[in-house]
Amino acid sequence: MPLSAPPAKDGLKKALRLISTRLPPLRSPGGIRLPHLPLPRALATGATDAAEATAPLSLEDVLSIPVPATNAEDEAADAAIAKGQFLARQELWEDAEARIIAADTARDATPGGTPIADLLAYGARADVVNAVEHALSEGLPLTERVTLDGIMSLERMRLECARTPVMSTVVALAHLDISWACRRAARRKVNRQRSAILSRAEAHQSRARALLEQLPDEAAQQPFVAAARCALYSAGGAAEPRQIADDYIDLIRLDPCNPRHQRALGTHLAEQGTHGLSALDLEARRVAALVQDHWGAAGYAWVYFDALAQSDAACLGVDVAFFLDGIADIVARAPSQDRINLMSAYCSIALKPRPDSPPAAAQVRAQIAEAAHWLIRDHLRELHPMIWAHASAGFDNDAPVRSLRQFAERGRMDALRAIADLFRDEIEAGYRVVFTADGPEVTPG
Repeated sequence: MPLSAPPAKDGLKKALRLISTRLPPLRSPGGIRLPHLPLPRALATGATDAAEATAPLSLEDVLSIPVPATNAEDEAADAAIAKGQFLARQELWEDAEARIIAADTARDATPGGTPIADLLAYGARADVVNAVEHALSEGLPLTERVTLDGIMSLERMRLECARTPVMSTVVALAHLDISWACRRAARRKVNRQRSAILSRAEAHQSRARALLEQLPDEAAQQPFVAAARCALYSAGGAAEPRQIADDYIDLIRLDPCNPRHQRALGTHLAEQGTHGLSALDLEARRVAALVQDHWGAAGYAWVYFDALAQSDAACLGVDVAFFLDGIADIVARAPSQDRINLMSAYCSIALKPRPDSPPAAAQVRAQIAEAAHWLIRDHLRELHPMIWAHASAGFDNDAPVRSLRQFAERGRMDALRAIADLFRDEIEAGYRVVFTADGPEVTPG
């Protein structure tokens, strides 16, 4: 989906409530080898079965870390999305536009940095986009009215609102969302069906571009509109790296505190292949200089963030020391648990070398992954499973998620394995690791 869309966290609270309180023993080949010690509860109940008494300890026997049902980031995002959705359902478009403008002008954001204006706009178009996604997932043909009625109603709303820049941008983003929904559906189809769906995707992409190009230049002086224009690059088509960089630099200059713009710049440059990758280091340094007052060296790390996880070639051009300085500055300037989980999951999971990665790229990833040690030991206090699950998926917002419960459970398990591996020596010595508000404590098992 377009990078202007928020992360797929909706339903996290429900998913977490459904996660099992017990996980299977850790027995993965090549992973840590937990000690085969008698379980205290087995001894307390007088169990005499030898197999039970010597069974491997489960992760929860050796690790304890809080998993909150919700957090400030999710609460703020959910509230903004719900408000936008409510205003759209009540057809209070003038109110919706006013709220988006006010939030955009004030640069209001969630604790994690997601712009409130983007979340309001996402909520305002959510019903339309979700209806199309559901129709496509059910295999309904493109001739079904549900695939067009919603977006046409938004188009009429735009006309009734006198084609204002904000309402035109909301409609353009809806077209981009539907374009991505069509591209996802096309992957499941064959031959003629795929061709028809891809044609519809191109049509929605073209309409989004036309709407945004019609806006006056002064409208792009607001981050909400400028970010939507940059989101056009998310289709992955050929583009000049210099044009991508210049457009994103203009956006970052308008909203320097928002790391999503910096991450998107690196992603879109990497998607351009050799030409984009050759410009990546220069543009990362350019961004770092631009946002230095806000982020220190973090601008460099944000631009490279997703590119390193996805591209071996990007690894060969990164300044590892500069990148690690950037991670340290991210933590120093934004030490929320949401951000700590993001950086920890990135280093522990997203940077794992692929089997076919060249040794030089694997070495770079391994060097950066070492930061997980101090991130988790010094800063992690609670676990956000969805973030770890997204790290396992390469932070791909377009990755298919059939079950939020299973997706969150996978993230939780991956996180516990990564943390257990970090505390391998303590666990193998028979100790238990308990995370508290002051950090992890090692206690007798």
